[in-house]
Amino acid sequence: MEPLQRLTRRQLDALRSIATEERPGPGVPLNNTASALGVRAPSALGYLTPLEELGLISRHRGKSKLTPRGRSTLVEYQRHHRVAENLFSRLGLSPKDTCAAAREVDLAMSHATVERVCVAEQHPSVCPHGQPIPPCSADR
Repeated sequence: MEPLQRLTRRQLDALRSIATEERPGPGVPLNNTASALGVRAPSALGYLTPLEELGLISRHRGKSKLTPRGRSTLVEYQRHHRVAENLFSRLGLSPKDTCAAAREVDLAMSHATVERVCVAEQHPSVCPHGQPIPPCSADR
């Protein structure tokens, strides 16, 4: 199973919050991640531990940093989400509704399925919101 398919929505949110707050230095403090998720530190730690076990983050003295694998997983998530948004857009959903519909399936779709949808959609370069769709791994 691909790392992305192993994540829960809250674990993905934790990974994204680390990416958003990460700066050069020791990493993002646990309390910052907890605050971004709207939970207390012990709950945030419950989301971070599996991310560390999957090799998506590294933790040292209560601070978290993305690993290269974590960064590539976030790029893959963007691809899954934005390709799904395009598919739902073609079905006539509004940009707002395409995002909500994509969130229902983006973590469950395999890379192979995303590639098939991308081929069927003729390799769209942007999502309905105008954000770029990362190229498939074969194109990088």
